[in-house]
Amino acid sequence: MAVGDVYKLRLESIAPGGDALGRIDGKPVFVEGGAPDETVFCRVTEERKTWVKAELLEIIEASPARVDSFCAFYGKCGGCNLQHINYSAQLTAKTAILNDLFSRIGKINPPDIEIFPSPPREYRNRMQFHCFRQSAKGDSPKFGLKGRGSGEIIAVSDCPIAEKGIRELLREGGKALTLPPEKDRFTVFSKDALFLSEGNIERGKIKLLDREISLDAGVFFQSNTAMLETLVLELKKIAEGARRDLPMADLYCGVGTFAVFLGEMFPKTVLAEENKKAVALARENLRGRDAEFFALRDTDWTRTILRQKPSFGFAAVDPPRAGLTPKLAMSLAQSGPPLLAYVSCDAASLARDSKILTDGGYKLKKLSLFDFYPQTAHIESLAVFEK
Repeated sequence: MAVGDVYKLRLESIAPGGDALGRIDGKPVFVEGGAPDETVFCRVTEERKTWVKAELLEIIEASPARVDSFCAFYGKCGGCNLQHINYSAQLTAKTAILNDLFSRIGKINPPDIEIFPSPPREYRNRMQFHCFRQSAKGDSPKFGLKGRGSGEIIAVSDCPIAEKGIRELLREGGKALTLPPEKDRFTVFSKDALFLSEGNIERGKIKLLDREISLDAGVFFQSNTAMLETLVLELKKIAEGARRDLPMADLYCGVGTFAVFLGEMFPKTVLAEENKKAVALARENLRGRDAEFFALRDTDWTRTILRQKPSFGFAAVDPPRAGLTPKLAMSLAQSGPPLLAYVSCDAASLARDSKILTDGGYKLKKLSLFDFYPQTAHIESLAVFEK
């Protein structure tokens, strides 16, 4: 097998990252744009000792899950990579990936995974764009999205997965938008009548369920607010089973969204987050509550927050893709609360951390898939651990 070789290949499934997986003489072959249960001709583009990447040349027998993409920029833009597969098959693929990662990395046989689907279009409230600094003249596009597999910026005139306000911005070419100075990329947020953008109006409030949340376009916030509401309601159900005579910890709290809804169930809430702007917003969102805030790196939490007395009855953790630091994972395993809810944006790091937590005395009670990002291979999930 060598780069340039062409093979007829039967594709089996979708692998983490979104490529279709087949095998040649037992060796995994990853094909971008393929679909499960599909026969294709493909050409080897990269060969490694344990795996191969190949480009799709021709579909011989199409997958029953294959559909026509609904975006003119699909395959060019670097965002979506599963639009060629129907939504039901996307959920099936993500569930299988989550199960497989827990088995292989976590060495855990997870309980049946509960799936929370999302509207598959116009769901995305928050997006990041890249600036055309040199060519933004007259009516030329001023910004775009990163291209697939390249550093090229693609000017897009629409994005069907974006919320209506963002779609309108793109259709108008962003003419009314001022690019933020000295930044090569910027973030916008749109929900209902609110539109925020770095370099323009950056601060505002949104209605989430029955509460108002203050946010800033330049500070991370979930990109699918409909799914965020679903997640919050599920977390509230879980927290009802915690020891509610003890404080709650909200780790990687962001702007304090979870604590806004769950904190009132506990006598006190302790929030921790490295981003100081996010902590300032969390203070605003929890004004009037009995809450304590720590603007510290997660490497410092074990010697400050987790040693507090009285200990916690419940904790919600929502780390970045890298997951928990090994020290923090070990500390939670040894002295964490009786009930722990772990919100994850990377299934592999969640599986790794789950092994540490279960080896340390927790039991994986529940595992759920929250499809925050339809049409992409991104997996957001919730694992609930009990001592």
